[in-house]
Amino acid sequence: MLLKLAVLGGLGYAGYKYYEKNFANPSRPAFAGNQGDATIRDAGVSSMRDNAQSWSKTDEALDQTFPASDPPATY
Repeated sequence: MLLKLAVLGGLGYAGYKYYEKNFANPSRPAFAGNQGDATIRDAGVSSMRDNAQSWSKTDEALDQTFPASDPPATY
């Protein structure tokens, strides 16, 4: 019984390590690879991990003001 639990634990550990190596995303969500270790990314499409399909001037202005509460003056 104890041997079975040890084998099962070893298989679980090996599976977890395999998952982390092959499937876990090492980068932070929404951050480009060149953003360093900061918790806040720079504004703009070039700082995003995923490319925006269409990025308007309003989108850019909103991204630059976040997390400020004041809306941009480009409406």
